[in-house]
Amino acid sequence: MPHLPTAGGALLAAGTETVKAAGPVPQLVIAALIGVVVIIVLITWLKIHPFVALTIGALGVGIGAGLAPEKAVTSFGDGFGATMTSVGILVGLGSMFGKMLVDSGAADRVVDTLVRRSSAAALPWTMALIGALIGLPMFFEVGLVLLIPIIVLVAKRSDVPIMKIAVPALVGLSTMHAFVPPHPGPLVAIATVGANLGTTLAFGIVLAIPVIILAGPVFARFAARWVDIPAPDLFGSRGSAGDTGSGPRDPAHEGREARRGPATQDTASLPNGKSDFTRVISEPRSPSFTVALVGILLPVVLMLAQAIREATVPDASGTWVGLLDFLGTPMIAIGIAALYAIVFFAIGGGMDRSAVAKSLESALPPVAGVLLIVGAGGGFKQVLIDTGIGGVIADAVKDSGVSVLLVAWVVSALVRVATGSATVATVTAAGIMAPIAHDLSSPVVSLLVLAIGAGSVFLSHVNDAGFWLVKGYLNTTVGQTFKTWTVLECLISVLGLLGVLLAGVFIR
Repeated sequence: MPHLPTAGGALLAAGTETVKAAGPVPQLVIAALIGVVVIIVLITWLKIHPFVALTIGALGVGIGAGLAPEKAVTSFGDGFGATMTSVGILVGLGSMFGKMLVDSGAADRVVDTLVRRSSAAALPWTMALIGALIGLPMFFEVGLVLLIPIIVLVAKRSDVPIMKIAVPALVGLSTMHAFVPPHPGPLVAIATVGANLGTTLAFGIVLAIPVIILAGPVFARFAARWVDIPAPDLFGSRGSAGDTGSGPRDPAHEGREARRGPATQDTASLPNGKSDFTRVISEPRSPSFTVALVGILLPVVLMLAQAIREATVPDASGTWVGLLDFLGTPMIAIGIAALYAIVFFAIGGGMDRSAVAKSLESALPPVAGVLLIVGAGGGFKQVLIDTGIGGVIADAVKDSGVSVLLVAWVVSALVRVATGSATVATVTAAGIMAPIAHDLSSPVVSLLVLAIGAGSVFLSHVNDAGFWLVKGYLNTTVGQTFKTWTVLECLISVLGLLGVLLAGVFIR
């Protein structure tokens, strides 16, 4: 790509297309910088919703860079629509699946089965696995509230320090949120930079394994020594928060109430002779562990199978290839998982048609805000491209000699630290890096998505809602939350970056 002249109206290459610059290069750079600052100030200082902030910032960048106001609006709308087309359906279906997983008791069944089969020494590793499995189909906040009573009860009944239980579970949850679709962050990054979802999913899972091990059970040993606190008295039983109104609301409580049949209790055995761990998860007709696990892994297997086929036999043809490609299409794979949940989770959980309808209906409102943020991020990306700013960024990164993957992580991390939002960090960084991705190979673009995801969880602190959720649920001080939650988020971020950079040495 040639160096960019500074004259207005110069042709700037943005990806595979040549875009006519909306203005001189200095004007483009200033407009982009001011736009990003405006977005951050609106979110952090004025407390404006990120959707509104991104919309204002994107339109401001377009007009400031030299686009006519109506063209700036059109550009933003095009990007918004394209992003929602590729991401909105997936997020909606994924949210429905996650809600059915909770309301049917399938999530409870997975947790209970894994916990009761673990020894005291294996509990941190089991909790990391539980966090990852629960985190795979669920939004972070929902998974966190679902896991908190498990963390507290397991710590109380097993005599294992709570940080050895909490840290691995939180790491499993957060790592999936950062690296593995169908979470909104990775999905919008994939759509924005044009990555292959199956390849990104495969790379994300491979990267997540060592990150979860090192930031989870390994770091938990140190965290338990740094912060030695008793387990908080948040829940008397799994449904108590929903019953009493005290403590965090248990998202599974409402679903349990919708199930047929009288509630029963089940006493699960834990290590060290503790057998008084009374749970209500074995209510009548809860889905079996196998049914629940198949549902969680089904979309992952379908998308991975399609990605493996593309990597190993890219030129293959025939009925089976067409079928595999169809089933591995993200919308189809996640849609099949949602239908599976509607049928098998509902049957196993004893949910009638009205309970299923209520569960599916209640799954969508909580993701409305997320979808608007994601769409606005897509609009911001398109404005950057249509003004020619994308071409300026692409050339600047190439001429600097710095790794594209490192640049992506730094941009994402800076926005994360400034705004406290992993989703805003992801959509903003993906929009900025999108023009560069067009000149990269498909595997490297997938690594770019993971680098952005790693940066999006860096240094969670007082401007992050997750920081206060963890502090409140575990009853830690601000200092103790920094020593545990903030450190583990930094470990996930830095270890993820190191893994991406290492993979980038071998993948071209």
